[in-house]
Amino acid sequence: MRILITIQNKSVAPRFDLTTEVVIALCEGQTIIGKPRTILMTRPSSEELCALIIKENINTVVCNGIEESHLQYLTWKRMKVIHSVVGPYREALKALTGGFLRSGTILEGAKQGVKNG
Repeated sequence: MRILITIQNKSVAPRFDLTTEVVIALCEGQTIIGKPRTILMTRPSSEELCALIIKENINTVVCNGIEESHLQYLTWKRMKVIHSVVGPYREALKALTGGFLRSGTILEGAKQGVKNG
């Protein structure tokens, strides 16, 4: 499985259309293969991000806020989109490989940030 997570400041980016940084990881079962790589985009663009997702043969996209049209497009392209995820991207990746990340998940790291903030 090839996973792409939209990120901002070590967390899942709040908006798909404003994302300028992504992490791509290769996963087999519950194991991440190799080191996930980070890609910096030249500018925020949901169209360029969708093109990158297709070019990289991504199977699963993890993001937070995403417009319905982009969600439908990626789903139509047969990608699994787990959206409305809030919290640290590393924690999201771990939850995904563990099989328990779902759309709407608020990760523990996000909850701790609220308590401490």
